[in-house]
Amino acid sequence: MTERTADPRIVPLIVERWSPRAFDGTALPAADLAVILEAATLAPSAYNYQPWRFLHATHGDANWDRFLAPLIPFNAGWAKDAGALIYIVSDTLMRGPGGANPNHSHSFDAGAAWALLALQATALGYHAHGMTGVDFAKARADFGVPDDFRIEAAIAIGRKDSPDRLPEPLREREVPSTRNPVANVAVAGSFGDLPTA
Repeated sequence: MTERTADPRIVPLIVERWSPRAFDGTALPAADLAVILEAATLAPSAYNYQPWRFLHATHGDANWDRFLAPLIPFNAGWAKDAGALIYIVSDTLMRGPGGANPNHSHSFDAGAAWALLALQATALGYHAHGMTGVDFAKARADFGVPDDFRIEAAIAIGRKDSPDRLPEPLREREVPSTRNPVANVAVAGSFGDLPTA
């Protein structure tokens, strides 16, 4: 397995988190899923609006096939062995007594919730893999998501298994991915001061 390296002051859980595709097919216990989702709800959000919503199914339950169906075939091929599937949805509006206004940060805030979800899953001995390879129109229709909410991504959570259960081309990719150096993505100054690819 490829080992990630990072400054030793970075929280080890952040370095250890990665997104495998080989899961063992066991259902995620309801108590563990509840903790993972609660961790996600502790994310920061603009005005503390908390725009995220989570639709979920666990392996083999009455909703499982319905949650697999909107995934593109590539993702469905491995996500079928996950312990749970979650669709993260964000409210595009801030609703209050004075009406509803556009929420500029709904996707940003939902992304913060996803990050905490992934870290909590890792802390409990699971792994989470986010996916945008989704037929979003089908998911919206199948799950009854209103037009003023955005389906951000699907998430597979489960216990990691041997890469041997994956098709041959995916086995060699079943390692933590590398990251761009900070110097390539952060600059003290304007966007134009960033290094070019």
